Amino acid sequence: MSTTTTTLVDRYLAAWNATDPAARREAIAAVFAPDARYVDPMADVSGHDGVDALIAGAQARFAGLVFTPGEVQDAHHDVLRFTWHLAPEGAVEPVVIGFDVAEIAEDGRLRRVHGFLDRVPG
Repeated sequence: MSTTTTTLVDRYLAAWNATDPAARREAIAAVFAPDARYVDPMADVSGHDGVDALIAGAQARFAGLVFTPGEVQDAHHDVLRFTWHLAPEGAVEPVVIGFDVAEIAEDGRLRRVHGFLDRVPG
């Protein structure tokens, strides 16, 4: 895993953690291509506005929880895969565990993200 892709994962998770709307939109623009598409079992959104609405909804549903990197980070060519955790800050056991596969655009931002949910609350 290169420093560049590790930084991209960190920036991606920072966008999901940005609770201030203006800061979140800025983080989204920095990490997602303008025509980015995000798809997971519960969502299918496109563009910065769609990603922003999706993140705002996740923050409302999981208020007080933060995203952190999981154990898996791997990349080749223009494809990145990584796991993430969602839990109260400082918690040992995550509430949600996810696995994302992303396509990196030529400008280094994410063009497509395909999310998978490995563990969700009942």
